Amino acid sequence: MHIAEHDTDNKRFLIQDDGGIAAVMTYVISSPELYIIDHTFVENAYRGQGLGDKLIEAMVQYARENGIKILPLCPFAKGRFERISEYADVLHK
Repeated sequence: MHIAEHDTDNKRFLIQDDGGIAAVMTYVISSPELYIIDHTFVENAYRGQGLGDKLIEAMVQYARENGIKILPLCPFAKGRFERISEYADVLHK
């Protein structure tokens, strides 16, 4: 099963498979209360499996637990935040 991991040293959430990275989402820390999602990438072989959504869900959970707001700049994350109203509590206005 694909589990999203938080790699705080490299400011990213990732999903690994067979020793490689299947999907990754990077962020920038604008302030202790504001993280900016700047890039989401899923390897071709893993597309259509919802891995990008798992990465976003992991970051949303992290944001909720740590009082952080998220500014989704990458097109994938921006689209998800626009469509999924449950993420509104962590969306930077």
